[in-house]
Amino acid sequence: MRSNNPVFNRSEAFSGQTGHAQSPYGQADPYGQYGDPAGWATGTSVPQTPTDRMTIDSVVQKTGITLGITILLAIATWIWAGDPASWTVAQANNVTLVAMGAGGLAFLLSMVNSFKRVVSPPLVMAFAAAEGVALGAISKYFDAMFPGVVSGAVLGTMAAFAGVLAAYKFFDIKLSDKFKRGVTAAMFGMVALSLVALVLSFFGANFLSFDSGFGLIFSIVGLALGVFMLMMDFDFVEQGIAAGLEERYSWTAAFAMLVSLVWIYTNLLRILAFFQQD
Repeated sequence: MRSNNPVFNRSEAFSGQTGHAQSPYGQADPYGQYGDPAGWATGTSVPQTPTDRMTIDSVVQKTGITLGITILLAIATWIWAGDPASWTVAQANNVTLVAMGAGGLAFLLSMVNSFKRVVSPPLVMAFAAAEGVALGAISKYFDAMFPGVVSGAVLGTMAAFAGVLAAYKFFDIKLSDKFKRGVTAAMFGMVALSLVALVLSFFGANFLSFDSGFGLIFSIVGLALGVFMLMMDFDFVEQGIAAGLEERYSWTAAFAMLVSLVWIYTNLLRILAFFQQD
C-alpha cells in the first residue's frame, strides 16, 4: 500500500513495512507481521487485538483532539489580539510577529511530521497549537479589513469537508497513483512558490497578494488542491483500516487531515477577501 502523500509515504505502516503486509494480489495479508495464528501458542508471535488497530473511531478521536487544540488556540489568539480599531502601532506589530512566528513554527513542525516514519503525537499537538495561534492572528487581520470573511471561510471549510466526505463515501471514488502523484507534486510546487513569494515580499514584490489577479488564481488552485488532498486523506484512512494498521497511525491520519483543512481555510479566506475588496 505505497503512498504518494509525504505524510504517509515516510510512515513504515503506509509503505508496507509494518502492520499487515500487503499480498501480491492487492489484499491485506491476514497474518501480516504477527505471523500465522497457528504459531501464536508457541510464543513465536503475538496476535494483534482489535483495540490495537486503527479504526474510524480512533481517527475521529485523534482528529477531534488536534482540531480542538487548533480552534481553542485560534480563539485565544483572536481574543488576545483585541479590537483592531484601537490598535497602536506596537500592538499591530506584535500581532504581525505572532502570526509570522507561529506560522513559521507550524511550517517547520509540519515538515518534521511529514518526513518522520511515525508521526509523534506530541509533535502533532504542537503543530496544532502553533497553527491555531497563526490562524487566530491572521484571521483577526482579515476580519478587520473585510468583516464577515472569517465566518464565511469557516463555514466554507466545514462544507468542503462534509461535501468531500459524502462524495468519497457515496460515489465510491477511487484514486489512481497518477492522480496522487500529480496532487503531491502540485502541493510541493505551491509550497515552493509561496516561499519564493515570501522572500520577494521583503523586497516589495507581492505578486501573490490576495488582492491581485494572479493571487486569486493561486488561491483557487490552492483550494482545489486542498479538496484533492482531503480526498487522498480519506483514501489513506480507508486503506489503513482495511490493512489493520496499528492504532498509533490514527495520529498520522489526524495530522494529514488538519493540514488539508488549514489549506482549504486559508485559501478560502483569500478568495473571499478578494471579492469583498473595493
